[in-house]
Amino acid sequence: MLRLFVGIAFPPELKLRLSLLCGGVAGAKWVDAGNLHLTLRFVGEVDEGVAADIDDALARLQARRFTLQLAGAGVFGDGKPRQLWVGVEREPALSALQGKIEQALIRIGIPPEPRKFAPHVTLARLREARRDDVQRFLALNAQFRAAPLAVERFSLIASYPTKAGSVYEDQADYPLH
Repeated sequence: MLRLFVGIAFPPELKLRLSLLCGGVAGAKWVDAGNLHLTLRFVGEVDEGVAADIDDALARLQARRFTLQLAGAGVFGDGKPRQLWVGVEREPALSALQGKIEQALIRIGIPPEPRKFAPHVTLARLREARRDDVQRFLALNAQFRAAPLAVERFSLIASYPTKAGSVYEDQADYPLH
């Protein structure tokens, strides 16, 4: 069984820039810098045959290149903060790509994603984080803005859980045109 997701990988300099934001919140489990990415679609556990079908479906997908702008910071979990993230500015080509991926997966029998696509880069998962720390983090990073990122491909990525956290491994890359 493979635990898969479809995402956009980041170059080392962007991972470094994002990792420099990670700190100052007690109780936060920060994402390892090497794992920072933008998830387009979480797939979950599948067998090798389904993984091959996913690869075939994604390889046939046609979408155009675009530029991504990471900006701002936020939190999921209004009453109890669960996750800190960096935002992604609205980009029609990103939404179009995500929609094409979703439709391609549905066509091969993967159940539809029930949640609305909310593009973000997860920086930390929160357990017992203090609200003051979270608010300070959000205030400090509200004006965050990375250099624009040219997106020329997306990837099928496997996630392998370890005691130290998940390890991600690219399974296949798909060029954009």
